[in-house]
Amino acid sequence: MDSPQTTLRKIDKAPQTLRDIVQDRMREAIIDGHFAPGERLVERPLCDQLGVSRTVVRETIRYLEAEGLVEIIPNRGPVVARLSWDQARQIYDVRRQLEGSAAAACTMQQRPAFAGKLTRALDTVEATMADTEWSNLLRATTDFYQLIFMEAGHSIAWEIVQRLNGRISRLRALTIAAKDRETSGMSHMTAIHDAILSRDPDRARKAVEAHIADAAQTAQRFLKDPAPTAKETPNG
Repeated sequence: MDSPQTTLRKIDKAPQTLRDIVQDRMREAIIDGHFAPGERLVERPLCDQLGVSRTVVRETIRYLEAEGLVEIIPNRGPVVARLSWDQARQIYDVRRQLEGSAAAACTMQQRPAFAGKLTRALDTVEATMADTEWSNLLRATTDFYQLIFMEAGHSIAWEIVQRLNGRISRLRALTIAAKDRETSGMSHMTAIHDAILSRDPDRARKAVEAHIADAAQTAQRFLKDPAPTAKETPNG
């Protein structure tokens, strides 16, 4: 006698491991300016603060090194990586090409549910603008762009963006809500949203390019001189 077939409920989101949680905490601390550029990351205090083993801390440091947030200095050990304007300029160049291409492609191939998803993602970005912690805003911004890349079918390009995500987030913490920008980050993202949903690829690409150019100009002002931390510039 055949046994009845069992239907298993799909796991929508895998639970975070301890290593994932520690990586998120350390990444957020660096982006938030809790650890200053050039500051040593000493294992023992980190173990005590986080309540984890040295093995987990070492794995986390290696992971953040791969993201470009940490660098290993001979005779000093791991330190928070400094972000120069030259590095930032290259990151903005990569973003301009990949995000512009994804936004343009996304205008041409949208499933029926996509418009609602993108609008809700944009609403979440706006709702987190006033948060005292950067992590929610940065996560919401990442989710917004991930939707665009995935709908465009640019999954490989998104993998490249993800490898730069730590440094992209550091730059966003400096620029996304800067008060002296001619156009706010939220206004730029709204323009990208509207252009994509209007199914106008040229307009979508130009909206991305305007956003990147404005963010780059803002970041350059911070990075030409000794860079202030996100804590010193809470509206940056």
